[in-house]
Amino acid sequence: MSRLLDVPEGGQTYSGAGVSIEAGDEFVRQISPLVASTSRPGVLEGIGGFGGLFHVGAAGSYRDPVLVSSADGVGTKLEVARLAGRYDTVGLDLVAMLVDDLACLGAEPLFLLDYVAVGRLNEGRLVELVRGITEGCRLAGCALLGGETAEHGGVMGDDDLDVAGFAVGVLERGEHLGSERVRVGDTLIGLGSPGLRSNGYSLARRVLLEGRDGDAPAYVGSSRSLFEELLLPSVIYAPGVIGARDLLGADLHAVAHITGGGIPGNVSRVLPTGLDARIDLESFPTPEIFFEIQRRGSVSAHEMVRVFNCGLGMVLAVESSRAKDTLTHFSALGYDPYVVGHDVEGSGEVRL
Repeated sequence: MSRLLDVPEGGQTYSGAGVSIEAGDEFVRQISPLVASTSRPGVLEGIGGFGGLFHVGAAGSYRDPVLVSSADGVGTKLEVARLAGRYDTVGLDLVAMLVDDLACLGAEPLFLLDYVAVGRLNEGRLVELVRGITEGCRLAGCALLGGETAEHGGVMGDDDLDVAGFAVGVLERGEHLGSERVRVGDTLIGLGSPGLRSNGYSLARRVLLEGRDGDAPAYVGSSRSLFEELLLPSVIYAPGVIGARDLLGADLHAVAHITGGGIPGNVSRVLPTGLDARIDLESFPTPEIFFEIQRRGSVSAHEMVRVFNCGLGMVLAVESSRAKDTLTHFSALGYDPYVVGHDVEGSGEVRL
C-alpha cells in the first residue's frame, strides 16, 4: 500500500476498540431475508446499497402524489425490553409510531428506514428487534427499505440500545386530513388500545418497576407478568385508517394519534379555532394497567390523561351520518371502535 505507514500487524484494531466489522456483516446477512419479506410495489433497490430506491409511480393510482414523512422512536420502553431481555415487540412499536402518524394525514405508508445504535453488537438481540420491525412493516403494508446499525464502542455501554426510524407515505394532493375539514357535530370515533403503546414509560417504569420484580403479575388477578404487560406491542392502526379514508372519502375529516400528550394534547391538534372536542371517558374501556399506575403512584386523573392514552390509540372525526359505517368498518378489521364524543362550538379545547 502507498501513502500509509509501514506498521506491522499486531497493533490496535477496530474490534479492540469495540466495533466488529465482521459481526456487522453477519448481522446484515441474517436480516436480509426478513427485510426482503416486506417488499411491496415500488421497491427498486433496498438493503445493501448506499440508499434505497423507491418508484412512487408504481405505488398506486395517484394522479398528483404528495409525499408525507415522519420520524420517531420507541422511547424508554426499550429499557423495559432490556430489563426483560426481550426485544420481539419493540420493533412493532417503532413501525406503529411512524406509520400511524402518516395515517393521521390520510397517507398510505410506503417505506421505512430504521436506525439502531448499540454499545456492542449482539446479533441475536438485533435480529429479534428487526424481526419485529419487519412484522410491523408487513402489517402496515410498507417496505423496510434500508437502515443503519451503529456500534458505539467506548461511548455506549455494551448492553445499551436505542432505535429510531423514518417513514414516508403518499396521498393525493389536496386530500390530506386535518383540522380545516372538521365541523360542528362531527362524531368522534375512538380505537381501543390494549396497552400503553410507546408513551409515558418514564413515569410507568418509575411507578411500576422500581423495587418490583418484573416477572410478578402486572396487578392483582392479572394473567400477564408486569414485563409482559408493559411490552404489549402497539396496535398498528394505519391499514384501518387508510381503509376508512377510501370508504368514507370526504366524510373522514381528521385523525389524531394518541401518543405523547395523551388524549387532550393530541385531539386538540386536529381542532380548528372555534370548536371543542367533547369526549366521554366512560364511553370506552380503560385497561387495568392504567388504574394500577394510578394506585401505585398516586397519579391524578389529570396527569394520567395528559401522559397516557388511557385506552384510546386513535381518535377519528367523521361526518355524523357515517359514524355507523365507520364502526362497522373497524370492527370487521378486528379493531375495537367506540363512539367517544362529538365536536361542538368552543375555543379549540378538549373537554373530558
